[in-house]
Amino acid sequence: MTDRKRPKPGETRGKLMEAALALVGKGRHFASLGIREVTRQAGVVPTSFYRHFRNMDDLGLQLVDELGLVLRRMMREARSNVLQADKLIDESVGIFVTHAQNNRSFFMFMAQGLAGESRAVQEGIRSEMRYFASELANDLRRLRVVDHLSDADLDMTCDLVVRSVAFSLTDLLGIEPDDDVQIQQVRKRTARFLQLIFVGAANWQR
Repeated sequence: MTDRKRPKPGETRGKLMEAALALVGKGRHFASLGIREVTRQAGVVPTSFYRHFRNMDDLGLQLVDELGLVLRRMMREARSNVLQADKLIDESVGIFVTHAQNNRSFFMFMAQGLAGESRAVQEGIRSEMRYFASELANDLRRLRVVDHLSDADLDMTCDLVVRSVAFSLTDLLGIEPDDDVQIQQVRKRTARFLQLIFVGAANWQR
């Protein structure tokens, strides 16, 4: 009798999360996924699901946490690359596009979750977006880009930036990953959107 290799701690959990993302990447909507389908994709028995997640919403929320790590990695990369305010938009949009292409299933999950049926997942993603906007506000204060704005107006500006980028995500995900021409068009258009926002913010009078 041969010994069966036991999964390492967290290995099954990781397989289940990867399975859900793989299905989303194939065009399935996260809200339509069932536990049996996810466990079949992961190659584990259905009962093992409940050792790691209470239900599909719980799995979705933990995916949101993983998505948050991706977004924070983006912010760290932007901070390390951007030392001048005039390069902030182009560099940040470029980093966003690169991460969206390299983590396509994650961002498809995000786009679905924002308009999905799960209130818990939707609020989790919106919470990460608020955090992202807050970090952007801190960077703008550090770069002294819009010193004349009140904290409330700066927060509103950053919220508008994040919402605009999230909206452009739907365009990006609708393009084939190897269509560099259209991807660059989305990148340029998104950067233009943000430039217009900052021009408005620079001339904003409370």
